[in-house]
Amino acid sequence: MTEKDTAAKAAGNGKNEAPAREMTIQKIYLKDASFEAPNSPTIFQGKWRPQVNVDLDSKAERMEDDLYHVVLTVTVTAKQEDKTAFLVELSQAGIFRIKGADKAEMGPVLGSYCPGTLFPFARQAISELVTQGGFPQLLLAPVNFDALYADHVRRQQAAGEGEAPGADKS
Repeated sequence: MTEKDTAAKAAGNGKNEAPAREMTIQKIYLKDASFEAPNSPTIFQGKWRPQVNVDLDSKAERMEDDLYHVVLTVTVTAKQEDKTAFLVELSQAGIFRIKGADKAEMGPVLGSYCPGTLFPFARQAISELVTQGGFPQLLLAPVNFDALYADHVRRQQAAGEGEAPGADKS
């Protein structure tokens, strides 16, 4: 096949084909971070066997035509018996350019793919904050954002809310 044939095939030979889908990361940044160790220094005494709770939330908003701002908020609470050892609240954000996706695809992209892209950055920042707070390293387990998004859609449909989360609301 010649370069001309390859270019013609890539261009679709003039047929009506769906536009190419494209997602690019414009910026990833730490929007907000908070670390508290309310029971230090006494919490450092004794054997370290914390109960760790992790809560996740994400929000997406359209900035302009194909530009979206997504914020993943992670809250980690570690308790030693009945005392809070530490509390981390972190918002990891990103600006994403999304082209060629139809309305049905936007929900999963904004509700699963973008938060999944942000999570490793949040995970690293949380680990560093916990370590700097004097606690053993905390490595959060990977998160299946596809499953979380699917569960969220099921709950929303059961509640009769209709529109998929992350879908364009402008």
